[in-house]
Amino acid sequence: MAKTNPGRFFEDYTVGETIHHAVPRTVSGGERALYHALYPARHALYSSDEFAKGCGLPGAPIDDWAAFHVVFGKTVPDISLNALANLGYAEGRWLKAVWPGDTLRSTSDVIGVKQNSNGKSGVVWVRTKGVNQRDEVVLEYVRWAMVRKFDLDAPAPETVIPELKPVLEASDLVVPEGLDFSGYDFTLAGEPHRWGDYEVGEVIDHVDGVTVEEAEHMMATRLWQNTAKVHFDASLREDGKRLIYGGHVISMARSLSFNGLANAQIVAGLNGGAHANPCFAGDTIKAWSEVLDKAETGAPGVGAIRLRLVATKGGEAFTLKGEDGKYLPHVMLDLDYWALMPM
Repeated sequence: MAKTNPGRFFEDYTVGETIHHAVPRTVSGGERALYHALYPARHALYSSDEFAKGCGLPGAPIDDWAAFHVVFGKTVPDISLNALANLGYAEGRWLKAVWPGDTLRSTSDVIGVKQNSNGKSGVVWVRTKGVNQRDEVVLEYVRWAMVRKFDLDAPAPETVIPELKPVLEASDLVVPEGLDFSGYDFTLAGEPHRWGDYEVGEVIDHVDGVTVEEAEHMMATRLWQNTAKVHFDASLREDGKRLIYGGHVISMARSLSFNGLANAQIVAGLNGGAHANPCFAGDTIKAWSEVLDKAETGAPGVGAIRLRLVATKGGEAFTLKGEDGKYLPHVMLDLDYWALMPM
């Protein structure tokens, strides 16, 4: 009998089942150091214990996207080991800060399935929760992936497409306990721009770019224990290229957004996201953002700002889709999220 795990295929998913993912992960300060080595991450709240204490927190938590990647990585062997593509996200919420010393594990509920018309693959929707050692949910999100079929003759399941919120309300967001931006130090944060300085519809060019290399991508994929085959085995693609992990593009774009959004300190909600086109080693990632909405919160000095973050590899600036409604070839990521910043 085979003892190795071939991964799940499309016909192996059943709506309503809960999957408990293996290998919990204890995070440490090393997690932060490696994250900041991989990306130009400079947001002060995650870089300095003293700055975080000045904002009402006991210290600097682990970066929001680092926590996301840890939770996401646990799900890959059960959800997307045989995926052709990770298609999108919705209803993502960071519910509790993750601190060095916390141990995270993940569970996923299958909430939707739909076989593709070619009969060779299908789309699977899951709602994933990341839980710490105190059984507290630290974050949750929905994602959907296109997964290969193993048995092409397996009957198509009944189509179930979940109803998902297109956008989280500001009231859905959870502000970290104790967060207080009323005494915020803009000088140490790096920019003077506060919540009131941004206008809905404003577009920000983040200027800087980073050329992706194979080595850093492979380090990131291994760090988050993301074992998806397309990130390791170049022979799985006809072009012989390894696909850059989508989370790598997200973190790179978020880090680049510091230039212009240095005070968008905390990622609190993920409204939606699409990995529009693949990223490969040698591509240079650049980023721009659009302000989509703003809202007040009940926390002292804390405002919420809804942003569209776009990662590109060349192409005309501030362009997203063509006349046909499809993403232009140079667009790699279109991410819609809420962040918390000082008012």
